Amino acid sequence: MNLTELNKIAKGMVATGKGILAADESTGTIEKRFASISVTSTEENRRDYREMLFTAAGAEQYISGVILYDETLRQKAKDGTPLVDILNKRGIIPGIKVDKGVQALPGSDGEKITEGLDGLAKRMAEYHQLGARFAKWRAVLSIDAATGKPSRQCLVANAEALARYAGICQAANIVPIVEPEILMDGGHDLATSYAATERTLHTVFEQLALHNVAFEGMILKPNMVIQGEQAKVRASVDEVADATVKVLLRCVPAAVPGIAFLSGGQSDEDASAHLGAMNARHPNLPWKLTFSYGRALQALPLKLWGGKAANVANAQKGYLHRARLNGLAAVGKYDPKLEQEFKAA
Repeated sequence: MNLTELNKIAKGMVATGKGILAADESTGTIEKRFASISVTSTEENRRDYREMLFTAAGAEQYISGVILYDETLRQKAKDGTPLVDILNKRGIIPGIKVDKGVQALPGSDGEKITEGLDGLAKRMAEYHQLGARFAKWRAVLSIDAATGKPSRQCLVANAEALARYAGICQAANIVPIVEPEILMDGGHDLATSYAATERTLHTVFEQLALHNVAFEGMILKPNMVIQGEQAKVRASVDEVADATVKVLLRCVPAAVPGIAFLSGGQSDEDASAHLGAMNARHPNLPWKLTFSYGRALQALPLKLWGGKAANVANAQKGYLHRARLNGLAAVGKYDPKLEQEFKAA
């Protein structure tokens, strides 16, 4: 492990005013996204869509890295240029999703465990050779106050898997994104989300330390502290921002270079507003706070593209609009009024 190199990459991933595009949808997930715009999920269409995002002029001002899917890491653009080379040429760091998805956790009450550790070291060596410099592994946790979810069993099992994955990454000189996601499903309030997030992060960092993961060479990708989608009482933007920063200060070591939030089903505007409020209200934190968004960056350009080459330029404008607003949020300068700046052609 070259910790100096890992730290340099990690800092690059959370460079000031920049964040990460999560374009690592599995074949099944992107098929659903394409179905929403009546586009068939062929390899060529997937390539065209992602090439459109990666070649958007000026995106490198706001996007530091892109999480790729295995297929995308190996793909070439229409002109034969590897997509990884397109990103590297623009100073955007290529990354790779390495987990194999979630399965039922035996002995639990319907909770999930993420799989993919078998053979991971061998895959990491190949991914590094293919150009990936960071990786992502997602653990999926749910809140149910009535049954005590997330259970201690589920927390420890997923935290240990995250730690083992992170150690394998660092041994291959790949920066791990550690992603413990508490889903927004349910009607829980802000306080319940806070408590579950605190328990989760304490457990994750306990396991990371136990497995000798170097905090200086990783990025955390957590959920924000936010009420469930079905909650009757909605927390304000400032309440979400303050609760999220409070729990991070209690749980995340200062040695971690940065925290790149997932959007987790929030609207585009909410994801930007919450991140912007955190940075505006809480300057001088020990780590950078930025974004690692999928839908919150892609929903608009996907809709504008619609699978048609004639729409590429307009879709790229939509992508740049969202990237720019999230880049501003990463430095505390997001303003909801900026949402009105983009006008579709």
